[in-house]
Amino acid sequence: MTPDDQALVDRFLDMMAAEAGASRHTLNAYRSDLERSSESLGGGLGGADPEAIGRLGGQWRELAPATVARRSAALRRFYGFLVDEGLRNDDPSAALPRPRFERPLPKILDTEEVARIFEQAEDRAVSGQANAVRNLALLELLYGSGLRASELVTMPRAALRKGQPFLILGGKGGKERLVPISSRAELAVERWLEQVPKSSAWLFPGGKSHLSRVRLFQIVRQMAADAGIPPERISPHVLRHAFATHLLSGGADLRVLQSLLGHADIATTQIYTHVDSARLVELVNSRHPLATRGR
Repeated sequence: MTPDDQALVDRFLDMMAAEAGASRHTLNAYRSDLERSSESLGGGLGGADPEAIGRLGGQWRELAPATVARRSAALRRFYGFLVDEGLRNDDPSAALPRPRFERPLPKILDTEEVARIFEQAEDRAVSGQANAVRNLALLELLYGSGLRASELVTMPRAALRKGQPFLILGGKGGKERLVPISSRAELAVERWLEQVPKSSAWLFPGGKSHLSRVRLFQIVRQMAADAGIPPERISPHVLRHAFATHLLSGGADLRVLQSLLGHADIATTQIYTHVDSARLVELVNSRHPLATRGR
C-alpha cells in the first residue's frame, strides 16, 4: 500500500472507530480488505476511477460471493467517506459488483441433543473436579443466555452478582444489552467461582489472561463427543443458534430475541424464522382470525 493510500485508510478507520463505534475486529477486517484492494490496483486506491474499480471487481470472480460482498461494502463505505470529507468529488463504487447469495441457515442442535450434552456435563461436574465444574458453567452461559464466544471468554470475574438475574454486556459497536441469567447458570457459576483464583480478573482465566476462543471451541467439542454427538456438528456459535431457535420455538417474540442476541438489524434475527418455519405455519393456522372462520 502506498503512503497516500495508507494515510487515507487510517483517516477512514479513525472515523469508523470514533463515529460509527466499529469494533476492533471490524476495523481489522476493513483494513485488510482495503489493503488488498490497494495492492491489486498497484496503489492509487484513493484516486481510482470507475474503470479501475471495475477491473478490480473482475479480479474477484474466483472469490466466494460473501467475500466479494464484504470487500465491495468496505470500498463503498471508504469512497463515501472520501466524498463526505471533500477528498474526492465523485464516488466510483457504482462499478463494484453486487453479488447475490443466500445466507446459509445456521447449524442447530435439537433439544434432545442439548439435553444429552447437559447430562454428561452435569454428571462430570458432580465430582467437583475444577475443569468439569468450569465446563458446566460455560455450557450454562452459552446455551442458557446465548452469549457470543468472545463475550463469554472475556467476562470479568465480577460480572455476575448474586441475586441479579441478568448481565450488562458491551456488545458490537460499544452497545450495551441486558442478558438474562437463569438460576441454573447462576448456581453453576457460583460453584465455579469457588475454584477461580482470587487474583484473577476474569471469570474464566486461562494462561496469563482469560480462556481463549480456541480453547473454548475445543472444550465445547469435547463435551459433544462425551455425549455421543459428532464434534464437527457443534461449536460455541452452534449453541448460541440453539438458544435462539429453541426460544423461538417456545413462543419468544422476534424483537425480544433480537435484543437478547444483540443484533443491530432485525434482518439478522429473521434467519431463525426459516429454521423454525413449521412452528410459524402452525401459529398462523391456529391464531389468525380467519383460521376459525367458516365459509
